[in-house]
Amino acid sequence: MKFADIGLSDELLRAIDESGYAEATPIQAGVIPSVLMMRDIIGIAQTGTGKTASFVLPMIDILAHGRARARMPRSLILAPTRELAAQVAENFEKYGKYHKLSMALLIGGVQMGDQVKALEKGVDVLIATPGRLMDLFERGKILLTGCNLLVIDEADRMLDMGFIPDIENICTKLPANRQTLLFSATMPPPIKKLADKFLSNPKTIEVARPASRNENIEQFLVKTAERGKRDTLRGLIESEKVHTAIVFCNRKTTVRELAKALQRAGYKAGEIQGDMDQSSRTAELDRFKAGTINILVASDVAARGLDVKGVSHVFNFDAPWHPDDYVHRIGRTGRAGAKGRAFTLVTPSDDEAIDNIQKLTGYKIPVHGGGGAPQPVAEGEPDEREPRRGRRSSAKATKEPKRAAETPAKAPQKDADRKPAPRARRDEDDGPDDGWNGPMPDFLSVGFGS
Repeated sequence: MKFADIGLSDELLRAIDESGYAEATPIQAGVIPSVLMMRDIIGIAQTGTGKTASFVLPMIDILAHGRARARMPRSLILAPTRELAAQVAENFEKYGKYHKLSMALLIGGVQMGDQVKALEKGVDVLIATPGRLMDLFERGKILLTGCNLLVIDEADRMLDMGFIPDIENICTKLPANRQTLLFSATMPPPIKKLADKFLSNPKTIEVARPASRNENIEQFLVKTAERGKRDTLRGLIESEKVHTAIVFCNRKTTVRELAKALQRAGYKAGEIQGDMDQSSRTAELDRFKAGTINILVASDVAARGLDVKGVSHVFNFDAPWHPDDYVHRIGRTGRAGAKGRAFTLVTPSDDEAIDNIQKLTGYKIPVHGGGGAPQPVAEGEPDEREPRRGRRSSAKATKEPKRAAETPAKAPQKDADRKPAPRARRDEDDGPDDGWNGPMPDFLSVGFGS
């Protein structure tokens, strides 16, 4: 279905066209008309399906009529992490450039500054993480009585991080007759209970089985040993002729150490993890998007909501502790119809985790081998954190790979022995990244559509 046939305004269609899109994705085609009709929505869709635009686009047209009042946002979008909140904000900036709407991004990790004044003047769109929103509400900085449109994004991730009580609290402070949109990749019982309690006669729109296999992503297991994982990863990067890649680790310390090791080996690598302040994380993401670095080592804080065009590969340096995290990690590639490849490094201690992933996805992931693939490192092989004396060197270990300068292709969690964390949690290893992990600065606000 074309966007022109959905009932969006000419100004919005112009912004969509300038962004290079003409055809709506299935979730967009299903959600947008119903949102414009003021229906409550339950949207069930995998990552990479265009879900964010499915609520951003109709919200822009709905909010075009009306005016914001001081400290009283007209709409509220709740996101589980800073990165996802920032991604939503980027969508509003991109598609709302021909509308005179104001927006505030309320997250931890950035300075308050002049943005408080912007919030006090009133904003049309407030994008927030639950903890920071509750903090500011309890300080009397925000009134929610004028908020007539609520979006709960990545509800299953909210459940994983332990934010459902916060969301329930927030919902009780909003007008009872508001419009509510809830989006989730899965629909576990606690999310169903939340929807039954706070949505009114919602329309459910499901475009694909939440954990079904993405046919655009080739998936592989790579058998290795715990002490040989770095060599195995480097071998994969070389044999795969990686263009742009995200490498996921389970722990912040692993992210830091691996990123430094890749840099020492001559790769254009960066990192993003929960100990970094927000400005540093944003800067690193900007470098990755611009192609200044082409390998981003990340914790699961980046697994959802990170939308970078042209990511050719995803590497799971650590097998994820929870199977649904696997789906969201590999979903960083193979987006918008493009092809992608995902590799998971596995040791004997990962057998249970891999079994759970395959049960969830209904897909037996093949073992990678042949065609120049790295061979498993034998148990007892020394940990190659630094090159051994006398080890054969190559240009690959001292120079930046030529491919790192290529232009990105266009496209519209002792670790091995650690048991999985309980599902009802505020964090895994990286902290909640929403203002609950100790004192944090408050928020950033942005205006658009002047």
